[in-house]
Amino acid sequence: MSDACLKYAREEHFCPHCQTRLTCCSTPPFHVGDGLGWGTDVFFVCLNNDCPLYVNGWRLVEEQYGQTASFRYMLLPGEVKGGPMMVGSQDAFTGCAVDPEAMLAKDSRYQREKAALTGLATCVAEANLEPVLYLITDEDAELEGRRRACALLAELGDIRCIDPIRNHSFRHTEIGQLAEMAIAALLKKTFQRECPYCAEIIKAQAKVCKHCGK
Repeated sequence: MSDACLKYAREEHFCPHCQTRLTCCSTPPFHVGDGLGWGTDVFFVCLNNDCPLYVNGWRLVEEQYGQTASFRYMLLPGEVKGGPMMVGSQDAFTGCAVDPEAMLAKDSRYQREKAALTGLATCVAEANLEPVLYLITDEDAELEGRRRACALLAELGDIRCIDPIRNHSFRHTEIGQLAEMAIAALLKKTFQRECPYCAEIIKAQAKVCKHCGK
């Protein structure tokens, strides 16, 4: 969704028939009017089922057109005055409501994912664990990027990744397995292992853990 649409989604407009705040909704893929389209990704709709326009519309459409339908008040972004829009059921547009805060959060997460993917190209040379760890633990990131991040863990050789990965709940089994394999390769490469008792990192050849004494 464009920045302009996000701005519109946060605006407040009210239905002139019932004074209820209009709901920002995504526009349908097809325009039933002149066929030229809506000209916007969002518009404002009154979803109040007690609105007089909606309540009286059922009888009006039945009497005039012999159809089962009603009207909801609709306002296009940037316009001062809206008008009635025919709807065929009570559920019409109820599933199209736009939550601007959720959209902004989603967009923010996507921007962080893009930055992390770019950072993969230089993370080893810069010894930068951050983009790799972000992608591995971001459950909404694209799988290919997460796979690439797992492949770079051993190359980075940074054991600080172990605790965040071990404490993360992976929804995608493959990524969890790749991350575990990468940790094993990382420890082997740095001649280290995890103490089976306290989980602290120790030398691979150690006979006694320096942390817990076992």
